[in-house]
Amino acid sequence: MALLIVVVALVVVLVRSHHLSLLSVLVFCVLIPSVILHEISHGLVALACGDDTAKRAGRLTVNPLAHVDVVGTIIVPVIMVLSGIGAFGWAKPVPVDVSKLRSPRNQAVLVGLVGPATNIVLALVAAFVYRDLVPAHDKLGVLLTGNLSAQPVWAQIVFLVGYVNVILAVFNLIPLPPLDGSAVVERLIPDRWLPGYYRIRPFTLILPLALIVLSSLGGPGGDLLNHIFDPALNWWGRVVGI
Repeated sequence: MALLIVVVALVVVLVRSHHLSLLSVLVFCVLIPSVILHEISHGLVALACGDDTAKRAGRLTVNPLAHVDVVGTIIVPVIMVLSGIGAFGWAKPVPVDVSKLRSPRNQAVLVGLVGPATNIVLALVAAFVYRDLVPAHDKLGVLLTGNLSAQPVWAQIVFLVGYVNVILAVFNLIPLPPLDGSAVVERLIPDRWLPGYYRIRPFTLILPLALIVLSSLGGPGGDLLNHIFDPALNWWGRVVGI
């Protein structure tokens, strides 16, 4: 809690000194609840499939303090936003005991993919709200200038909820451990290979982080991420009406 207070105070100081834009703060504020809802959905589906580990751990709650990972939810997103790399972060992973699922190998795929599905639903809800409530001339201004900050704050938030959740959904569907898309790959791995795979899986977080950093530096990951994100963002833009 003390660290959270310090971070909030730091953000306020940075905004007032113009070292951090309001838009960056809004991105940060949208990212955190989006990631938390993503994680809660994993636990809810696991519970429906027979695993109550997340429930017993007190993780099926919207209280953000139960999900905050100091590094992934606060430090990494703040550093990345301040450095201009982009917004990326994660909540404390919801504990899931695959062995308690009624059909472990099949239902593990459902538990994994429900996170991105949650982000897709949030993106669509935001798209419909933005499309129906924001005047056409304001949407045209965003299309022509790319200047989202000219709109009211509430419209910026709605837009960012959709935009951020599209990014979260698509990124998490990349079949690269420990991202959720790897659940499909894991289902295809022969049983005899799984113990070895599970031993190395906790150390694979460096893979998506490296992909993001390479993209921000203009490395080979940049074009790859653009090819992955652009079709989804273009589709979402058509739903929004811009």
